[in-house]
Amino acid sequence: MGFFRNFKEVLQMEENRELTRAEIVEQDAKECFKQGLNCSECVMTAFLNHFDTGLPKEVVKLATGFGGGMGHTKNTCGAITGAVMALSAIVGREQGIYPIVGKMVNEIKDEYGTLICSELSNPFGDFACKERKKNCMTMIMHCANLAAKYAEEAQK
Repeated sequence: MGFFRNFKEVLQMEENRELTRAEIVEQDAKECFKQGLNCSECVMTAFLNHFDTGLPKEVVKLATGFGGGMGHTKNTCGAITGAVMALSAIVGREQGIYPIVGKMVNEIKDEYGTLICSELSNPFGDFACKERKKNCMTMIMHCANLAAKYAEEAQK
């Protein structure tokens, strides 16, 4: 009985805690996906909503073609390319973007085993199926969170 009471207390504490900016960006990216934005647009839009990049919101159009693994070719995952674009909006060449992006991309690859859209989505069969969309939403959220986390680290 004590374990369950303590577990419920931990869950309650978790629900009451303030979200980090990375978690807020992650949740925003999820909502963008639910509204019909593609993977790359979700990450970029959520990032632009919560970071002062000095860029106009219309810049998200640059992310559009990366959806579905670049023009729906199922190559490099659009959530990853969106995260790279988002992070680059904060950390430019002058601040040493390449090692930071490399670290983020390697973290994603280590976790998922690939960066390729078709390899990430093939286990779910039909590209239009609910399970694949759910998997993509998870990937979008993860990439948005990481882009935000790495941006915050770079701004310190």
